[in-house]
Amino acid sequence: MRTFRHARLLAATGAALTALALTACENGSGTRDEGAAQSGSPSATKDVSKQTQDQSSRQTGQNAGAEQSSARSTEPGESAQKGAGGGGAPADLTICNGSNTRTEAQPVSRPLNHLLLTVTNTGSKRCALLYYPVLRFDEMQWVPQAIEDTRPQAVTMLEPGASGYAGVLLSAADGSGTGADTGRKLTVGFQGRTPNSDGGPAATPSLPAEGVHYDSALSVTYWQTDMETALS
Repeated sequence: MRTFRHARLLAATGAALTALALTACENGSGTRDEGAAQSGSPSATKDVSKQTQDQSSRQTGQNAGAEQSSARSTEPGESAQKGAGGGGAPADLTICNGSNTRTEAQPVSRPLNHLLLTVTNTGSKRCALLYYPVLRFDEMQWVPQAIEDTRPQAVTMLEPGASGYAGVLLSAADGSGTGADTGRKLTVGFQGRTPNSDGGPAATPSLPAEGVHYDSALSVTYWQTDMETALS
């Protein structure tokens, strides 16, 4: 009986050691690593995949927004164009002057005391009539001023064969002008890319044989695309 009980004790002890060894083999340290099991679970894998997709979506949206911003910044309509002043004109812009145009000066009956200047492009390229004409009768020592409220919204451009216009107020209709004189020779100067700069050769259109009368009210409009506007 004593031998039998000793054998049973040995068997129980062996079974306990075997169970402990199997537990130790699961993680190499003798304890179960519950965290490792959770990290490899289907739920954890799903969370990581969803986070990656969200990051990818946000990055795609940011890239698309950047592309749209770049497209807007390069739209041609967003570049402001200088108006009748001519500032910022391209270096290769052809300027209308006495070498590529024909200029005529014609007194008109209405409105009173006015002269109409007509400039026609005789060249093969489109040209720009910048600002307003610079007038000089005979040896006149002063420059007539421009009528500022006649400044157009855009530069007057002339295609080959096309004409531009400017109105000249010769004298005050109410007789308030001073220094009355008669002009028999007219020189029309053209401005360049900046105000009062030289735009090239001047023109000397013919005047009536009796000349034209002017006084201190002498002034001129900006270049226009139609004669009605120039004389209004």
